[in-house]
Amino acid sequence: MNSASSRSRTLKAVGALSLAAATALLMTGCGQNSDSASSAATSEAAKVVPQKQTTTPSATAQLTEDQQERKTVLDATKVTFDDAATTATGEVAGSKLVELDLEGVDDDDNQSPSPTATGSPTGSPSPTGSPSPTGTGSPSVSPGADGPVWVAEVAEKDGTIHTVRINAVDGKVIEARVDADQDADDKKQTADWLAQATQTPQQAAKVATEKKKGTVTSVSLEDNEGDGVIWQVDVVGSDWKKTTFDVDAKNDTIVREETDED
Repeated sequence: MNSASSRSRTLKAVGALSLAAATALLMTGCGQNSDSASSAATSEAAKVVPQKQTTTPSATAQLTEDQQERKTVLDATKVTFDDAATTATGEVAGSKLVELDLEGVDDDDNQSPSPTATGSPTGSPSPTGSPSPTGTGSPSVSPGADGPVWVAEVAEKDGTIHTVRINAVDGKVIEARVDADQDADDKKQTADWLAQATQTPQQAAKVATEKKKGTVTSVSLEDNEGDGVIWQVDVVGSDWKKTTFDVDAKNDTIVREETDED
């Protein structure tokens, strides 16, 4: 009796252990199947949902037409405003700078002279609405095969204007000539303006670039609506936007500032 009971208890224990082992194995299998199913579902979802693009448009693609034009010209320009001014005045003994413009940058606004342009009547409007010393103008010009060009106007003591064209890459003078369409009144006006301008264009350019970091692309002597004379300075910043400063030619005070958002 005792021997039978002992065997019965042993069989029950073995059965219980077997059942526990089977249950554990079954649970493990279910877990593996569940993990496999989840992985498969994730993989299928990845095929359906597109990956987010992280590429952003280039800065160049966002530039306006005017900004791209400025960038193109300035990237090719090696000669600075200061160097071009020195070259221009050195070409005509005893002369002073009246205007210096980088051709191809906002020419419709600045109306820089060109050797092929025909002269307009004296007193044609300038960017500030005042007559310019020479009254000459040209259409917009893009850099030619030889690269960008600085176009300068320098005046003798009597107001006689000379146009000097300078290669903006190597600094060499392309052409220097007397403007043929000047009359006595033109010369007198230019001489009077220069006599009033006690500050140099280089000083005005320095004032402008201290206010806005960038590259000087144009400087011209203009009438300040009958209230003396100003140096009008264009500065192109790193964003390729142009800011125009009107700087009092007597005391280097900025009297007007305007940024072209185009």
